[in-house]
Amino acid sequence: MKAISLFSAIDFLGVITGAFGGALAARRNATYQYDLVGVLGLGLVSALGGGIVRDVLIQHGPPLALVDVRYLYAAFFGALLGLFLGRSVGSVAQRILLIVDAAALALFAVAGATRALDSGLLWLPALLLGCVTAVGGGSLRDVLTGRTPRVFERGELYAIVAVAASAVFLVCNATGVSRSVATGMGVGIGFFFRLLALCFRWETGAIR
Repeated sequence: MKAISLFSAIDFLGVITGAFGGALAARRNATYQYDLVGVLGLGLVSALGGGIVRDVLIQHGPPLALVDVRYLYAAFFGALLGLFLGRSVGSVAQRILLIVDAAALALFAVAGATRALDSGLLWLPALLLGCVTAVGGGSLRDVLTGRTPRVFERGELYAIVAVAASAVFLVCNATGVSRSVATGMGVGIGFFFRLLALCFRWETGAIR
């Protein structure tokens, strides 16, 4: 029960962080002047977009974010925080958000892969949907703000971390490890991988 509570807490905290980051990016956008609808809308897209895309692709009932209203509450809360507190966010708070975001990235990747497996999909679709769940919201936000999704450009290891977290979970699950241990392994390795990438500034290079 404690493990389930911790999993849910990080899940909702990740939604809040995603919404906060999306609203903050909209609020600080130097190209467009977003109003209340724009800031809150981009916050919701950042927080819930990846999970909704995953559930639509799986076609296993309505998207989870629309069935469990707590996801909407968490997303609205995070977006409102970004709207009203965006100007007062300091360096310490930004570092804390990076840590929470690292945990949310790994957890969303594993959660997406888990939902895909539970829907009867094989390991490769589950791997792809784990990545979509983790990075889909930010990519949709980038598209709506008129830019190429950051996960497609050279820079921080983000999608690669999501793939790694999903892969570790799927390998552990395929080798007979219990679901709870496989989840912990995937989330833990993805989380530390993301932190190492941030600490040592590991980045992908441009192909051209």
